[in-house]
Amino acid sequence: MAMISDEFYIATALATLAGASIPIGAALSTYDRFLPGWLQEEFRHSVVAFGGGALMSAVALVLVPEGAARLAIAPTLVWFALGGLAFFLIDRTLAARGGHAAQFLAMMLDYVPEAMALGALLADNLELAILMAVLIALQNLPEGFNAFREMAQDGGASRMRLLVLFVFMVPIGPLAAHLGRTYLADHPAHLGAVMMFASGGILYLLFEDVAPQVPLERHWAPPLGAVAGFGLGLAGHMMVV
Repeated sequence: MAMISDEFYIATALATLAGASIPIGAALSTYDRFLPGWLQEEFRHSVVAFGGGALMSAVALVLVPEGAARLAIAPTLVWFALGGLAFFLIDRTLAARGGHAAQFLAMMLDYVPEAMALGALLADNLELAILMAVLIALQNLPEGFNAFREMAQDGGASRMRLLVLFVFMVPIGPLAAHLGRTYLADHPAHLGAVMMFASGGILYLLFEDVAPQVPLERHWAPPLGAVAGFGLGLAGHMMVV
């Protein structure tokens, strides 16, 4: 019982630290207005690039290796493809409706499954769970930065109210980690499915919103192609390992 309690507190602490970078990133975005124009653009592009690197590292170093290790080849590829397809459909729906909350929703869509995986990993690999928390924090920082800027430009709410909203997003991480620790830790196939689903979705977002300096409006084929290409490479890797 004590061990379960310890895992609960560790999961809560790690997920909270990872989620805290969301409002920190949002707060940082309020200061770029005071930079010179050229430095402001440079700073924003650097933040986007940093977030892209963190997203790719989470996929390549943790989510795909750990997810594939818990599944056979076919379900690994199916869940990966479903993640990319699901995020494509969500992205297309958001684009059709317009508005400036797309980056915010994208941030939450990859944050929640990652936090669930973080909680489940505590059962057998504390070091990997800590690495996962660090990677989530690194990607949440620029995502919080960009999401806050998008929503602030919309003008629907004051910056202070938006900042409070971002602070209220932090507890979602510990809740997701607790669900992962409770329901996924003893079901490796389910945990693997969550990891691969998140990997496909993150890779889609990476090539749709992060990697291009100027994304093609209403063109979703290139990022879906990236998901397909990564999946093909993953299939070959799993067949020879």
